[in-house]
Amino acid sequence: MGAHASTPGDAMDNVTLAGPVDGRPLVLSNALGTTSELWRPQLPALRERFRVVLYDHPPLGSVEALAHDVLQHTADAGFERFSFCGISLGGMVGMWLAANAPEKVDRLVLVSTSARFGVPEEWQARAAAVRAGGMAAAARDALDKWLSPSHPAREQFLRMQLEVDPADYARGLEAIGAFDFRGELHRIEVPTLVVVGADDVATTPEDAEAIVHAIPRARLVVVDAAAHLPNVEQPSRFDAVLLEHLA
Repeated sequence: MGAHASTPGDAMDNVTLAGPVDGRPLVLSNALGTTSELWRPQLPALRERFRVVLYDHPPLGSVEALAHDVLQHTADAGFERFSFCGISLGGMVGMWLAANAPEKVDRLVLVSTSARFGVPEEWQARAAAVRAGGMAAAARDALDKWLSPSHPAREQFLRMQLEVDPADYARGLEAIGAFDFRGELHRIEVPTLVVVGADDVATTPEDAEAIVHAIPRARLVVVDAAAHLPNVEQPSRFDAVLLEHLA
């Protein structure tokens, strides 16, 4: 990918860039309630060949606003085009970008996500509960969907959630609830890989299949023995399919 050595990470506001400065840009977008630490298992493989963009979602109230935030970050970094891998809420951001800014997106990976996630009223009720009771009202329930009961990273991800500002998390819940991209998926023409854990009850394999059927030439990979965070539970399998698609 060039003569420059991989760098451990260059900070730019709330964005971290890792990997060779002349590597192909790759944006990693995390799930609500997580930080960019979610992608730690993937970094050793990715930063050898890509200029990896890591960031945390700002407290914005819509998926479209979050997508514009990504466009601003990539423009600030000098990237005209980039590949994008997003998980859960990050995947929703990726759908919006690929449909509305196709000239910016090279390849797209949608992980554990859905074009329509329940109904707005459910998410508004969750947001109200978090505003009233703090993150403890949501963290344990989310954790049980994210990782298998015996996974050793559960405590790490529980702490990650409990450190999130409840007001910011509530805005994210409302953004998810307001998102309905089912009628827009056919506009995505960039090469798309959809990944889902076989045991994911939050965004199910059926949700993933619906995305694949709607996006022309999209491809589906179901990761066995994984729930909502297949990149954490099955990192080797996840890395292999990710790198194959991005190549």
